[in-house]
Amino acid sequence: MKKPAKILVILCLLLAAILVLYFNLSRPAHKEVELPEGSEAMFYEKLDANRVQCKLCFRNCIIPEGEKGFCQNRKNSEGNLYNLTYSRPAAVQVDPVEKEPQHHFLPGTDILCLGTAGCNFRCVFCHNWHLSQRTIEETGYDEYSPAQIVEMTLMRGLPTISFTYNEPTVFYEFMYETARLAKEEGIRIIFHSNGSLNSEPLKKLLPYVDGVTIDLKGFTEDFYREASKASLNPVLETLKIISQEGVWLEIVNLVIPGLNDDPEDIRRMCQWIYENLGPDVPLHFSRFFPAYRLTSISATPVKTLEEAYSIAREEGLRFVSIGNVPGHPKNSTYCPVCDGVIIDRHHFTVRGINLEDGRCGNCGELIPGVWEQSCK
Repeated sequence: MKKPAKILVILCLLLAAILVLYFNLSRPAHKEVELPEGSEAMFYEKLDANRVQCKLCFRNCIIPEGEKGFCQNRKNSEGNLYNLTYSRPAAVQVDPVEKEPQHHFLPGTDILCLGTAGCNFRCVFCHNWHLSQRTIEETGYDEYSPAQIVEMTLMRGLPTISFTYNEPTVFYEFMYETARLAKEEGIRIIFHSNGSLNSEPLKKLLPYVDGVTIDLKGFTEDFYREASKASLNPVLETLKIISQEGVWLEIVNLVIPGLNDDPEDIRRMCQWIYENLGPDVPLHFSRFFPAYRLTSISATPVKTLEEAYSIAREEGLRFVSIGNVPGHPKNSTYCPVCDGVIIDRHHFTVRGINLEDGRCGNCGELIPGVWEQSCK
């Protein structure tokens, strides 16, 4: 390389370094947000030296003064624990209920969905990572009180509020107060969770809840530990509590090639569901697509999902579906007796409902679910 060319290359590299330094220095720092009014946590214990122990989820974080818990939403200020995301949703929008997914819950209706920043899992495959794996300082937020969320729902004529997108556990107080007010107005409440709530806060919340979607991400402790930095057993306990409390429950299993798609693990999972929750809990096998930190794995083969579907039916589960495969016939709901189509779906769109007073329109079989709009 000739000398002028070498000098030009050096100057270009120097200029690039200066630009990188400039943009890094000029980027605004994330400011610590102020504690929202009314945001003191509901489940925690005060310890010595101004420390606190959060009792909301399975982690039971011990949090020193001025620090946050694992979820980054709960902060110890002067020996008291506060929820930084109270009344501060990072996402509020209207979605079809099928997107949760909930297949036996007011099919074909729209719902008001909201979520915040933060999560108490670290799933490498999270498709909502831009909310769940970021702090409130990074995502930004709008300010809506629980009463304003309820009023917004009423004004739009929507039957249901859903807490979703990120893990609702980490904005528990906001969810709880909104659900309590919504119940008074006849609005139904659902939430989509990883199932990590401790039993006491879960049981306090469920009287105000009409339906829950739980992600049963796999059926081995190794998978939960390695892929989500979490644990399977607390999720199984949550599922049993929801079932015992009589709240409508649906389960989602995202099938990831090579990680949680072993047919024997899927069979054990289906057997556990049948034995502990019963045959009528809808189970959704959902197709994985590369996301977040798991982009090296290809999308789940449809054949794998169909095999999982067959296993679940063999083990006695009566309502099984295949999700994230638009146009697949097994995304619809079928009567377990006559095999007729009860709810005809194309992805998130309901094209027809063959139900009469909660019974199959063909043979009269009672179909469990939530079919009445008002909870009053």
